[in-house]
Amino acid sequence: MKLAMRRIILGLSLLLSLSAVYAAEAMPANVKKIKVELGASAVFSPDGRLYAVAKQGEHLLLYRSNNEGVSWSAPVVVNAQPEAISADGENRPKLAFAKDGGLLVSWTKPLSKPNTGEIRFARSDDGERFSPPITVHQDRAEITHRFESMLVAGDGRVLLAWIDKRDLEKAKAGKEAYHGAAIYAAVSTDNGRSFQPEKKLADHSCECCRLTSASDADGTPIFMWRHVFAPNERDHAIVRIKPDGSPEALQRATFDRWKIDGCPHHGPSLAVDAAGVRHAVWFNHKDGEGRVFYGRLSSDAAAPGLDGQRSVGGVRAEHADLALTGQRVAIVWKAFDGEQTKLHAELSEDGGKTFRAFDLAASAGPSDQPRALSHGGKLYAFWHSARDGMRVFRLD
Repeated sequence: MKLAMRRIILGLSLLLSLSAVYAAEAMPANVKKIKVELGASAVFSPDGRLYAVAKQGEHLLLYRSNNEGVSWSAPVVVNAQPEAISADGENRPKLAFAKDGGLLVSWTKPLSKPNTGEIRFARSDDGERFSPPITVHQDRAEITHRFESMLVAGDGRVLLAWIDKRDLEKAKAGKEAYHGAAIYAAVSTDNGRSFQPEKKLADHSCECCRLTSASDADGTPIFMWRHVFAPNERDHAIVRIKPDGSPEALQRATFDRWKIDGCPHHGPSLAVDAAGVRHAVWFNHKDGEGRVFYGRLSSDAAAPGLDGQRSVGGVRAEHADLALTGQRVAIVWKAFDGEQTKLHAELSEDGGKTFRAFDLAASAGPSDQPRALSHGGKLYAFWHSARDGMRVFRLD
């Protein structure tokens, strides 16, 4: 009875919050709008149910769907105690399933100083009750720990990697030059119940682009991010993670050679197929234009390069995501046409050699970045907007 009453109250709170969002969208231009944070994530469970997590005030709410997103259950609260939560597109909450079936949620908790935060994490054994959230990293300085990526490796390890500015702050204190930020990661060997002390993966990452992760062909966890290569080229890097949580040698992944003194707030997406081919989408500035690109990345550190690089969408394309199953590769992105935001997709049936494009939806008002999902040989697009809520589109 208590659980049912709590769900009813949460549902009413959600309706009131959405009403405030819509009211804000209708306000005159000279009235300050309420900040709309729609960053959400979705994942299929091993049994085929779809789970999604999104922010509601100072709580994260977990939803379930038994019909591929046609309808959603009443929400479950992830963090019982309210706290600040980042839920924009580049810094959204994440979902994953542990090897033992536990449901894992990660997010960034903003701190009082601008651009600072902590990486937070909670686990549920049954999808109904979550453990009290923990801060994953041992470093508790009020600095940037943000933009985490979560991965459950084939061997069951749970890995979280994030952008971290402790080395930048140290360099500033010593009046030394330091470009960008750093990437740190922490590993859990008990399905997310605890984490080992974090280790640095690399210096000189870009400051505000989301990370992405995948399992390599041999099951090794890999992380990819926008990196600051000397002298100041904002391309992308990949690092494989050893069993002890330390990194292998950093490998350059893209070669667009974008020189910019700032962060473009566009992170990459990565997936590895059964043959070991690394498929990726990313945003870079090339030949005088900012574009979304797709390409197949070299897995040979001795022979770095790209195969099949091509632009995706037009000049308005942004925030692409990618997923695959077998030889089928799906890319989803959104683009604003001056009046509304449109959701687009491309689908390849031959491992990324050729694609066909199609339109999925359009929505007025704020919307999150789209997510590409894969389950049971099927591919999907997940999109959260203020007007239409959480929607799922089967990609055929």
